[in-house]
Amino acid sequence: MKTTIFLLLLTTSLSIRNLIAANGGEYAATSSQLSLGEVTRAVLQNNPAIKEAENHWRAARERILQAKAWDDPRVAGEWLAHRYVDVPPNAFMDQTLAIEQLIPITGKNLVRGRAAAAEALSVFEEVRRVQLDVIAKARATYFQLANAYDQLEINNKNLTSLKQIADISRSRYEAGLESAANVLVAETDYSKLQEARRDLERNLSDAQSQLNALMNRDAFAPLSTPGTATVNHAHLSATRLHAITLAQRPEVQIARAKIDGEKSKLQLAHRAWIPDPTLMVKGQRYNDAAEAVSELDAGVSFTIPWVNPGKYSAGVREGRANLAAAEQGLEREQKEASRLLRDQLSKVETFHHHVELFQDKLVPQAQQAFEATQLSYESGKATFLDWIGAQRNLRDIEAMARDHLAHYQMAVADLEAVIGADVYSARPHISKGGNSR
Repeated sequence: MKTTIFLLLLTTSLSIRNLIAANGGEYAATSSQLSLGEVTRAVLQNNPAIKEAENHWRAARERILQAKAWDDPRVAGEWLAHRYVDVPPNAFMDQTLAIEQLIPITGKNLVRGRAAAAEALSVFEEVRRVQLDVIAKARATYFQLANAYDQLEINNKNLTSLKQIADISRSRYEAGLESAANVLVAETDYSKLQEARRDLERNLSDAQSQLNALMNRDAFAPLSTPGTATVNHAHLSATRLHAITLAQRPEVQIARAKIDGEKSKLQLAHRAWIPDPTLMVKGQRYNDAAEAVSELDAGVSFTIPWVNPGKYSAGVREGRANLAAAEQGLEREQKEASRLLRDQLSKVETFHHHVELFQDKLVPQAQQAFEATQLSYESGKATFLDWIGAQRNLRDIEAMARDHLAHYQMAVADLEAVIGADVYSARPHISKGGNSR
C-alpha cells in the first residue's frame, strides 16, 4: 500500500520538470549571455534520452493497473451439430451457455499490483538517473565552453603581449642593443601561441556541438557566450551529504524498490498454496423445450496445489533467495554510494584548493613577477630571457588557473549526480512525493 501511494504521488512529479531549472544557481548570467539555467531547462525539455526514459516510466505505470486487474471472465457455449440417434423429447440438451469468473479471494492480484508498483518505482528512479547524468554532462559541457572562451581571451592577451615584446626586441636589435637570437625567441613564442589558438578554437567548437546535441539542437546552431564563471564554495558536510545520498541517490532507491518487489513476490509464492475459486453459471436448453432456458446451473471449481508440494515449496524458496539477494544488493549500493561520495568530495575539495591557490597567490605573484622583470629589463638589470621567461610563466599559470576553475565546476556537477540532489543550486529537485525543496 505504501508503494502504491508513492506511485500515485509520483505520477505528478515529472510534470514539474520544467521548473527544475528555474534558477541557474551560482552560475547564473545576465539575459544577454547563455546561462546555466537556460541550458538546464533546454536539456530537461528537449533531450531525447530524458524523453525516452520518461516514456518508459509512463509505460511502467500502466502495468500496475494490469497486474491488479481480475482475470478475464470465460464464456463457453455448445450447440448441437447433428444427432445420429433418436432420443425422446427433452432427454438431451441441444444448447449450453456457461460463464466462468475466477474470484481472487486470496488477494493475489493486489500482491501482483504491489510488485508491479515496486518495479515502476525502479523505472522512475532510472528516469531520475538519466536526468541527473544528462544534466551533469550538460553542465560540464557548459563549463568547458566557458573555459574555452576564457582560454581564448587569455591567448589573445598573451598574443598582444608577445607582439609588443617582439616589436621591442626587434627595435633594440636594429639599434644594436639586442641579439637576433632574442628576436627569434619572441617570434617563436608568438607562433606557438598562434598554433595553440587553433587547438583552443577546436575545443570551443567541440563544446558547442556537444551542448547543442544535449539540448537536441542542430550541431551548427549558434550559441551565446556563457556567463562569467564564479565560485561560491560552501562547507560540504560529509555527514549531511552521506544522509542525502542514501535518501536521494537513484541506485539506492532502486535497490530499496527491488526489496519491496521481492517481498511482494515472496508473499505471492506463499499465497500460491491457497487456490482461488472459479464461479460458473450455466444455462441449458433441452432438445424439445419451448423455453429459451430449460435449466440454470451454478458451480464452483478450484485448483488443488497441495498435490504438487515440490513446485510451490520451490517457489517459496526462490522468493526467499531473491529477497536475500535484493537485501545484499541494497547494502552493496549503499557502500558504493559512500565510496563515490568520498571520492567526489575529495575531488571537489582538491580542485577548490587549486582554485584558491592560483587565484589568491600564484596568478597575482606571476603578474607581479612579470611586471618586475619587465622593469628590470628596461633598466638593464635583467636579461631578455628573464623577461620572456616571466611572460611564459604568467600565461601558463593563468591558463592553469582557469582550467582548475572549470574542473572544480565540473566536479560539483558530478557531485550532484552522485548524491542525486543539488549542492549549491537553489533550484528544486524531483522527490518521491512530487514536492520540491
